[in-house]
Amino acid sequence: MAEAIFAGGCFWCTEAVFKQLGGVHSVESGYIGGSVENPSYKQVCSGNTGHAEAIRIGFDPAVIGYADLLDIFFATHDPTQLNRQGNDIGTQYRSAIFPLDDAQRSEAEAAISRAQPDWPAPIVTTIEGPATWYPAEDYHQDYWDGEGQRNPYCLAVIPPKLAKLKKGFAERLG
Repeated sequence: MAEAIFAGGCFWCTEAVFKQLGGVHSVESGYIGGSVENPSYKQVCSGNTGHAEAIRIGFDPAVIGYADLLDIFFATHDPTQLNRQGNDIGTQYRSAIFPLDDAQRSEAEAAISRAQPDWPAPIVTTIEGPATWYPAEDYHQDYWDGEGQRNPYCLAVIPPKLAKLKKGFAERLG
């Protein structure tokens, strides 16, 4: 099993997308890239900790590769928006990749180059790290599968992301 860490706006939205993929065994929401140890959701939302809302993906590289995960990441959020995704504004919603080694860093650089022609503006996704991972509070885990189905924000944002995933990556769905 391998791991990947991505930040692309609201972690509820990103988690919902990556949980759909074959070869993905786990998706955990959390915080990374900041200066406060064990931050809370409230602290991260303040924008003062430097952390990004992110997901940590456990995957089987024999089924789905890191490059595939990167391509899906770039196709299912807007990597051209600096420190925001839609109405979510602040550095905690930045588009970022947190490679776990030099090979992932090289793949991330290649993925940005592959994705750029699909976007009308420059990709502003950062490649950061190494950084410490902090799991989000329990109520953030698997959010779309429960509370998210009743959350108006999630209902407005997540279904279009899932439709984009199904249209562009149907062969990758689990």
